[in-house]
Order: sequence, then C-alpha cells, then structure tokens
Amino acid sequence: MRDDADRRIAGRSLQDLRDRYHRQLFEEFLPLWDRHGVDHELGGFLCSRDLDGNLRDDSKYMWYQGRGLWTYSHLYNHFGGEEHLEVARKARDFLLRHGRDEDGNWVTGLDREGNVTGPAEARGYTAMFVAEGLQEYARATGDQESMDLAVDSLWRAMERWDDPEIDTKQGYIPLSYPGMRTLGSHMIAILILSQILSQHSDPKLEALADRVLDGIINRFWNPEYQLTNEALNHDYERPDDENEDFIYLGHAIETLWMVMPEAMRRRDRALFDLAAERFRRHMEVAWDDVYDGFFRAVEIHGGYTFDKVLWLQEEVLIGNAILMEHTTLDWPEQWFAQTYEYVQDRFYLGPHGYRTFTRGGDRKVTFTSGTSRADIYHHPRHLMRNLLAFRRMADRGGEVSGFWAQ
Repeated sequence: MRDDADRRIAGRSLQDLRDRYHRQLFEEFLPLWDRHGVDHELGGFLCSRDLDGNLRDDSKYMWYQGRGLWTYSHLYNHFGGEEHLEVARKARDFLLRHGRDEDGNWVTGLDREGNVTGPAEARGYTAMFVAEGLQEYARATGDQESMDLAVDSLWRAMERWDDPEIDTKQGYIPLSYPGMRTLGSHMIAILILSQILSQHSDPKLEALADRVLDGIINRFWNPEYQLTNEALNHDYERPDDENEDFIYLGHAIETLWMVMPEAMRRRDRALFDLAAERFRRHMEVAWDDVYDGFFRAVEIHGGYTFDKVLWLQEEVLIGNAILMEHTTLDWPEQWFAQTYEYVQDRFYLGPHGYRTFTRGGDRKVTFTSGTSRADIYHHPRHLMRNLLAFRRMADRGGEVSGFWAQ
C-alpha cells in the first residue's frame, strides 16, 4: 500500500507538480498560441508554423479546427477566462459558416478566409473531431444548436464506419482495404460519447457506446499476444494478413486511458480495473529499454517503429495520473515518474531556447529546429487534465479520491 503522507512523485511534491503543469499551460503554451496560432480576426487556428511561431502557410486543416475548438472550450469550462470562450466562439462560428459542403458533411481543409481546400473525407475522422469540439462548446455555453450538430456529425461518421464499401488509405497500418475497422476510430468514438453522455441521457448513444466498448474490449483484443490489434475486417474478424500482428501501441494506450473515465461514468469498477491492467501491459511492451520512452507501434513477428512522438508519452502520463488519483496501486507512480522525467529531459526545448516541446523525433529524440505543425490538442489536453488531477490530489493531501468507495 502507498503511504500518502508527504507524497512525492518523480521526486517532487504534488504542489510542485501542480505548479509545473500550471506554468507550462498558462505561461508557455497559451501565450505562444495567443500570439501565433489563434486567428483572432477571422476565427479558427493556424497550426502550420515553426518553433518561433512563424507561419509556414495559412491553411486551416479541419481536424485541428475541431480540436482547437475543444481545447479552448475545455479551458473555459475548467479554468474560466472570457478570452478563452471568445476564441472558442469565433472558431465555432468560423466552422459553421465555412466548414460544410452542400450535403452537410464537414470538409477536410479551408484556407484562412474559409475557402474550401479539401473535400469531405470518407473515414469520418473530421466529423468526429468537429463533433468533440462542438459538444464541449455546448457544455460551456448551453448552445443547443452546437450539441445537436455534434450528435448529427457523430452519426454521420458512424454511417461511414458501417459502410463495407468505404475504402480509404490508413497510412500507419500495413494494409488498407474496404470496410476495415480500426481501433483509432473506436478510440475517438468512445472519447466523444463519454463526454456527450456525461451531459445528457440519450438511449441511442448509450447503445452506441456499448457497441464501441465491446469492440475495444472484446473484438480488437488479441488473446494470443495479450495486446490490442489496430485493424480488423469489417465483420470484426481478425485478418489473415500483415495486419494480424500489427499493434499500434500508441492508440492502444490512448484508448485504454479513455475507457477509464467512461468506466467511472458507468460506475463499472470491473471495466476500470480491466482497462488499467491492459494499459499497464501495453506500456510494458512499448517501453524502450535502451533509450527510454515509448515506441508507438510493433509488428509482433517483425519489429518496432522506432521513432518517438510526444503525444504517446503524454497519453501515458494522463493514464497514470488517473490511476494515481483514484487507486492505491503502486505501479502508476513508478511509470509516471520515469515517463515524466523522460519527457522533460528529451522533449522540452528550454535548453535550445524555446519554451515549448518538440512533437517528436528519432529514437533518441535528437533535436531539430524544424517543425511543420503545432499541436493544438494532445499537448494542451495533457497539461489541462494533469493540472486538474494534481490540483485535486494536492487539495486532498495526496489521499485517493474515494470515488470507488461512493
């Protein structure tokens, strides 16, 4: 059992970790975006820029408009600040004014003024990311139009899910073919569903959440490897091809922490514990024993994908913070500590003159000054979630939340 007296993680007090997260969010991330990434005039976000904030182009790729809308709405919901809500409002208005085609589907790209540069895509990811942003904006404002549009966008994405003829390239998966099911799409779906259903009851969405969870927990799980496959056939059968042993560790780790708050919403302790156990299993397989950090993919009968990406390391930190806050397990603190030190040492660019983090690099995360896209989603999500977690833990003097004792 863990001793909560004078609790220290990664050699730091809970108050110190809280303050570090606060500083990186409010003194580093937000000022940089306010100066260089937020389009205060027209609305939306300009994500194609280098480490100095210089724009590479003025494109507004729709994934990041939806994600940015979520980020600033979430900021307002949890930290206040009318300036954050104003950024979210302008982004929402920009999306509704320019983002849909004549059939009501979300396009993939706009320029700064809102002219369409990329048509609607078949995978449905754009619709889901916009849906996540809209539902969070609805939480902030009570705007029913945004919530209705979020739900409509989610159902449109599900229609594409269930079309066996949909054939889109999944560049990170060995083979792509019509109707393929992916863990990544289920990951985004459970994340959005959990957020919407925490606001209001909807039996059809509850049934959809059950179906998505069944896919994550039962269908994608590979009992031979004790790991989660990334790709299945349209009927959820495991393929007899190169996809059979492909494990996208990053998505699996990310998905499993997302199952934990959904289990809490459902008050399902067995589901929470199962997600925690599988989360640990994927961390153990993904860890690089030579250079530290987590690999994002492995082919069981092949090898690892050796580059390192920040978003995966931060998903690990989010999941372990959830477990540190709500359980008495010892291992989440150990994993959090070694991951936190690794991220601060290898990804933080302070020693190179930048008050920001690199998005990734080679196996050693060798520093390079160039970047083509700034992160409006994974990095601030990590900072916000863990700042809130460490604030709550510090306020309780390090004691477990007691959620599961209620």
